[in-house]
Amino acid sequence: MMRHPHVWMGLLLWSIFGQAQAAWTVNMAPGATEVSHAVFDLHMTIFWICVVIGIIVFGAMFWSMMVHRRSTGQVAAKFHESTTVEILWTVVPFIILVAMAVPATATLIKMYDTSEPDIDIQITGYQWKWHYKYLGQDVEFFSNLATPQEQIHNKTAKGENYLLEVDQPLVLPIGAKVRFLVTSADVIHSWWVPAFAVKRDAIPGFVNEAWTRVDKPGIYRGQCAELCGKDHGFMPIVVDVKTQADYDTWLTERKADAAKLKELTSKEWTLDELKERGDKIYHTTCAACHQPEGQGMPPLFPALKGSPIATGPIEDHLHRVFFGKPGTAMAAFGKQLSEVDIAAVVTYERNAWGNNKGDMVTPKDVLALKQAASK
Repeated sequence: MMRHPHVWMGLLLWSIFGQAQAAWTVNMAPGATEVSHAVFDLHMTIFWICVVIGIIVFGAMFWSMMVHRRSTGQVAAKFHESTTVEILWTVVPFIILVAMAVPATATLIKMYDTSEPDIDIQITGYQWKWHYKYLGQDVEFFSNLATPQEQIHNKTAKGENYLLEVDQPLVLPIGAKVRFLVTSADVIHSWWVPAFAVKRDAIPGFVNEAWTRVDKPGIYRGQCAELCGKDHGFMPIVVDVKTQADYDTWLTERKADAAKLKELTSKEWTLDELKERGDKIYHTTCAACHQPEGQGMPPLFPALKGSPIATGPIEDHLHRVFFGKPGTAMAAFGKQLSEVDIAAVVTYERNAWGNNKGDMVTPKDVLALKQAASK
């Protein structure tokens, strides 16, 4: 029989969990922006104030316990109330709080000063992706998780940036004040990039503001910080900060891509071309719920393989993808995907996993539906 089971239990827990602290840290990171450095400095100021208070309070407590202990013959004083002591323990904490409030207020004012931005970007949260729109630039796109499903399902080794990589990052120029207008199209999300000291809730029907100015090029990563549903952990944020010249080049290319995409709507597509494009769109946008092989996760996410929707009337299938299904997790993709991408993914679903319907939806069909829905 063990006389001290709690000791052995403690050693056992340490041996199991003590080795799992590979990323153990004891402090905040300074970040990469003026505001993040201000937040870090504020944190350190408050931290050292608390350290001093702790040393004084515990020092006085232990000194009193040791010097005035009963074994040395000390006798407790006989007094009740002390105006001087009461004034001191009221005034001193008040002075400390004021001293802490001054730098805290200055930092908060700086964090919330979104005036006179160089660039405005609307950020919209969707389950489970981010939409970025550069206001006044005619550039907008969705940013989806790019980690392969094989890594998520432990079929291949996980990459260096597992679950923190996207197909299209948000791109910013160095030195520019960027204002973020954060909202949501479905549930509450939270756009959080620790290196920028930016964390704003994305709430349906509301627009929250934040801003940043990054002076060092590089890749900065973050995540949705609000529990937003089944795939909350698969909603990363990647920001690519470029030099002004590289940013201008990227912006020009994005505008050219947007113009080409509009031209593709009028192109005469073949079945194989739509299937090839739809394969990529499906695995980026739909596979998380309906699974890579279309088997779904019933009953919440029904299978598409052999389903009445994917093998039934093509108009019903297009309508479901475009408008979604109210009251379920099936989102409306009419505003999320382009006419070409909606046509491609519907065509792919109807001709994958043995469905083999042999029919297709064209971008012109989707454009007609969009125009009819807007009337």
